[in-house]
Amino acid sequence: MKKGKHRISIKTGKLRLGEEKPVKEKGYEERVSTGIPGLDEVMSGGFEKNSINMVSGGAGTGKSIFAMQFLVDGIQKFNEPGIFITFEEEKEKICKHMLKMGWDLKKLESENKLMIVEYSPDKVKKMLAEGGGEVEWVIGKIKAKRMVIDSLTAFSLLFKDELTRRQALLDLFRIIERWDCTALLVVEHESEVERHDSMDVEFEVDGIILLYYLRKGDVRNRALEILKLRGSKHASRIFPMKITDEGVKIYPEEAVF
Repeated sequence: MKKGKHRISIKTGKLRLGEEKPVKEKGYEERVSTGIPGLDEVMSGGFEKNSINMVSGGAGTGKSIFAMQFLVDGIQKFNEPGIFITFEEEKEKICKHMLKMGWDLKKLESENKLMIVEYSPDKVKKMLAEGGGEVEWVIGKIKAKRMVIDSLTAFSLLFKDELTRRQALLDLFRIIERWDCTALLVVEHESEVERHDSMDVEFEVDGIILLYYLRKGDVRNRALEILKLRGSKHASRIFPMKITDEGVKIYPEEAVF
């Protein structure tokens, strides 16, 4: 082989001795699958690795299912352990509700692939003061690669004034960035299709997914919109979404109504 020519073994995929690694395309960023059928293909392959993203919507839009599906898919398809931090709902209720999707969360916990952590207001403030606390210990224990916080709205309500609340959010984001996890934050916020009222937190996150429960006449249909995906190309239309027995699914080729 001529000097300067380098190849990868077809059988092993490994570089031969003295050869250079293949160069990735300019602007390449490693992606993490959302776990939602139909979604990765319209958002450059998924979330950017180690990014902080939010899924926002009103009651009944499927936020918690979306978030848990992100974790379960990572475990089952990519062997990426995950942590689910809840500020509101009890762990037992979460496990019970998600069984309807066919997700045995207790089994995943017993295998150290998933951890569900309940956080009281006192624990939250202690976590910020300590720079991680129990959550950091859990992440290290199971080597978590994915994280969900449900919900950021409940977290924000723990702080009385706007300045303290904003500082707490920034502190939380700094801690998350240090954990090297791809994070998904659940936000309870009713958005209108024709007019979206932005929240301060939206300027801090890397990606924003909006979920809708739209009504036309006497029928309601769920829908999804990618509002923001920092530094990445993504589709700019609203997609029909359904909650099936296996979780959330979107339909890129169909119209909402």
